[in-house]
Amino acid sequence: MSTLDFVMTLDRRWLYLMVGLAAIIPLIVPLNLPTPSSQPVRDLYERIESMEAGEIVLVSFDYGPSTGPENDPMAVGVIRHCLARDLKVVCLALYPLGGVTEGREELERAVGSLDPPNGEIVSTEFPGKVYGKDFIYFGYKDGGQSAMRLMSDSMHQVFPEDFYGTPLSQYELGRAVQGYDDVSFVMSLATGIIGEWWANLVNAQFGTDVAVGCTAVSAPKYFAYYRAGQMFALLPGLKGAAEYESMIREGHDEIREALRGDVYNASKGSDVQSVVYTIITLFIIIGNVAYISDMRRKKRTF
Repeated sequence: MSTLDFVMTLDRRWLYLMVGLAAIIPLIVPLNLPTPSSQPVRDLYERIESMEAGEIVLVSFDYGPSTGPENDPMAVGVIRHCLARDLKVVCLALYPLGGVTEGREELERAVGSLDPPNGEIVSTEFPGKVYGKDFIYFGYKDGGQSAMRLMSDSMHQVFPEDFYGTPLSQYELGRAVQGYDDVSFVMSLATGIIGEWWANLVNAQFGTDVAVGCTAVSAPKYFAYYRAGQMFALLPGLKGAAEYESMIREGHDEIREALRGDVYNASKGSDVQSVVYTIITLFIIIGNVAYISDMRRKKRTF
């Protein structure tokens, strides 16, 4: 059998097997492929690096589990970066599934197990960082733009209690955040339109700086806001998350150690994408070359 005949008759299950192995192996043995950073991603890294200790960052979980592979590493990366720089982190959710699952899970992935009602409030990942003083989770609030508008007047009116049911006034960080004037910027981890609301309502009307970490499919529309200056930074999809992760890994030893223990992170996911897309592209090229060669051979026989 010729090479051409072999390619044309290859069982597609071999391709599925190769793609499957390409998706599994980089998760087990990280390839650490180079991830040069783009300007929208560097803007976020440099902004956090330039902030003074004690400044407050508001992180909004505006996505659900379906986009977790892209958004989760962004959320964990931002929280870790802020805490490594001695910044304060206020987390909340304006997307239902973000409040039900992503918010608490990713905060705990970044800082360690939490159970404030039973006294588990000290971060195991960042020794000395305490829930309610250095980071806090307000929980979920319905209403979208209405909630955003009301938060400009009174954060406590929208979130009178934290996720665990404790009045915000009982926490040092809860008392420190009354409205947008008390936060340095908002970081929205978005799937869909909520990230746009932060830009066209909170930034445009109240002047609060906004950065967004979005899914790759949403990146084109978010670049329009970035170019217009309504977002000062943008993490576009898993690629943007991997670029950001690479920078914070190089800049902070404690984050580098935490990333080594992650079962999944943006760098691993980006390696998987690169290898799988390379295999698929290679087989598309091979398939087209084989098809053209087969057509030419048939023409010569007639």
